[in-house]
Order: sequence, then C-alpha cells, then structure tokens
Amino acid sequence: SSSSSATASKGRGRGRGRGGKAAKQKAAKQGSVAIQEAHSYSESEVMAALRVVGSQMKERAAKLTPSKQKKKSAADLGMEGALEVAELPPTEVMESIERLVIAATEKILGGGPFTLSVPSRASSNQVYVEELDRIVLKDARSERSFVNVNHVRKMAITTRVMQLVHEVLSKGIHVTKRDMFYTDVKLFTKQDESDAVLDDVACMVGCTRSCLNVVASEKGLVVGRLRYLEAGDAIDCARVGVGGKGIPPFVDKITDIESDADFILLVEKDAVFMRLAEDRFYNTYKCIIITGKGQPDVATRMFLRKLKTTLNIPVLAFVDADPHGLKILSVYSSGSKNMSYDSYSLTTSDVQWLGLRPSDFDRYGLPEQCLLPMSERDLKTAQDLLKEDFITKNPEWVKELELMIKLKVKAEIQALSSFGFQFVTEVYLPRKIQAGDWI
Repeated sequence: SSSSSATASKGRGRGRGRGGKAAKQKAAKQGSVAIQEAHSYSESEVMAALRVVGSQMKERAAKLTPSKQKKKSAADLGMEGALEVAELPPTEVMESIERLVIAATEKILGGGPFTLSVPSRASSNQVYVEELDRIVLKDARSERSFVNVNHVRKMAITTRVMQLVHEVLSKGIHVTKRDMFYTDVKLFTKQDESDAVLDDVACMVGCTRSCLNVVASEKGLVVGRLRYLEAGDAIDCARVGVGGKGIPPFVDKITDIESDADFILLVEKDAVFMRLAEDRFYNTYKCIIITGKGQPDVATRMFLRKLKTTLNIPVLAFVDADPHGLKILSVYSSGSKNMSYDSYSLTTSDVQWLGLRPSDFDRYGLPEQCLLPMSERDLKTAQDLLKEDFITKNPEWVKELELMIKLKVKAEIQALSSFGFQFVTEVYLPRKIQAGDWI
C-alpha cells in the first residue's frame, strides 16, 4: 500500500550509526529494492511460484525425513548409557508405581532405610546426539533417602505425587498440574516443586509425562488448512475464527489428521499469529499456522511433532531475531534440557529458520529505532548458544548468530510493522516463501 511504502521510505531514510554514509545508502537501497520487488508480483505469479516452491519443499522434506521412516531412538543406534522413556498404557504406569512402592516397603521391612533411586536430570547428565538431532538424558542416578534430613521433604513430595498420579490413572481421568498442586498446598508450597517431581516420577516409571495424565493448561494455538478428530469431534482449523483453535493437552486424542497444506508456519508470538489468522494468510499460501505463545508447552511440541510425522511437510519457524527466539526454535527441534528424558516424543526434526534473521536487518532496511541494543545478558546467551552442538550443527545458524553478536542489536518480529501493519503478510513472508529463503 502507499502508506506502507511511505512508512518504509521514511524509516530507511534514518541512519543506524553502524557505518558511513555509503553503507547507510546501500542498506536503504537494498531495503527499497526488496520491497519494490515483493510488491511487483501479481497474485497469479505468486501462486504459480508457490506451487513450484511447495513441491520443492516437499521433495526436500522427503529427502531429510522420508515418509514412513521410523524416528530413531538411542536404542536403535545401539547407544548405551542413555535413558529414553516410552508411551505406556495407564495399567503399565500404575503397575510400575506399585512396584516402586513395594520395593521400598520390602526394604523398610528388612530393616533398611526408605530410599528411591531417581534418574538425574542435571545438565551434566545430558548430551546432544547428532545422529538423533536432539538432547538425550544419560543414565546417572541419585538416591533420595528418608533418613537424610536434606531429602525428607523431597521424599514426602515424591511419594505424595506418586499416590496422586496412581489415583488419577485408576479413575481414568486427566487433571492439570495446577489441580495437583492444590491437592496439598501445605506440602508442595510452590507449584514449581510438584511440577519438577512429576518429571522425576515419569523418569522413574520410564514413561512420557503425558502418560501420567497430568497436563498443563491449554496454551498453544493452531489455525489454517487442517482437519482432524478430537475425541471423536470433527475440527476444521480453517473455520475457527481469527483467534485460532486451542491445542488440547490431550494430543493422544487427536486422530484422522487431514491437510492440503504445503508447509507448517511455526510462529513464536501470539500477536503475530493473530495478524496471520485475521489476514487469512493460510488461504493465499496453503499452510498450517501454530504458535506456542513464546516458550512452548508440552502439548504444542507434541502436536507439532504429530503433524510433521503424519503430513511429512516442512516446518518453517518465524521467531524474533534475538537469542531467546533461537532458543525457542531449538526447543522445538532439539528439545529442552528440563525434559531431555522425553525428547523422543517432543522434538520435531528439520525445523527451518525462516525469519526474522539478523541478515534481514539490512536486506529489508529496518529503521534504526526498531533495532534494540543487546544487553550483556543477551550477548552472553548468544555466545553460550554458539557452544551448543545443536546450534553448531547448522553453519547458517552460526553465521546469523555471529552477525547478531557483531552488530550487538536485536529485533522483534513486530519491527516489520514499521513498514505497515500488514507488511508481514503482504510482503515479508510472501517474498521469503517465494525465494525459498530459510536455513
């Protein structure tokens, strides 16, 4: 639109103080050319090119993760000393809890102390496995003893959580983590403590956390060209309004997934998700749009993996151009250290970084006022990320991160709104998709 172009020209006219006059003029020219080229595409040209790009994306995905190929586990690689949990039916989870309690009881009756052996989830007990492209928990364990004054409270919380999980499973119901916390507020004190022990119990039992039937409240959203059954109810994500459909915590109840989408657009922020949903971006570019509203919850990560595995289409990530955005992207693709024991069911391989990237700053001529200085904490986080194997495996990601550190500036996705509120849906994303510009 004319107002968008005027805003963009005004923004590009301001220098950013990162070089001489010639450098600023070059950046402004590059931004102007990028915007003019994007606006020069007719709808038919964009749609024709998109069909070609969509086909190429599917071929690329097929080469990276061939359909019907089973996702590898540590056991498949013959890897010793790794702990990976599995999906278990409720009866097996209850039996495992019962065996743990019986073993502890027998030890007490034999004159021994009340102890529990718990897998260690410390950073030192985790390793990134390149062949699996995710973080895996190793097999180190720690022993909690009721006779150790430092362990008494943690032991009490652990046995209480085991009791509550067994009760929930025996009734065949699901409860939220908040529900569990309020069953014994005096003991748990803070929800963080009962939440952490839930992960410990899942590790001890050898099941995914979702198998405990204790879930987080609904957080993630989905909209676009996707249909499925949720506990038998038909859901059409193209007909759920501009607010999107909440991703249910019971991902195991989602079946009969159907879609004609060419790709999945994974968005960091719900504000950007709302812009895409309101503009019906998925109708112009056949896609499914998902957001975890920042740091993703377990349900959103499981939902994304389920879609990728079922549909075998590429996943393109649209995050802030800052260390936090890249960390969020990495959680989806390689897993989080907090839940490394469950990385098999929570990670989605081959997530591509579409934007926003530091190299876009000059390419699109982002105004100076939209580039935020990186704090010392930001710089340290970025430098720490450069030491992580799940980052260094992708040389293009490393280049972008190094450029961010060199410039010492970051930008949120909303910085693109300086060119117009619909610049993201009408110019930036169409141009990115048209050019296949993801890494």
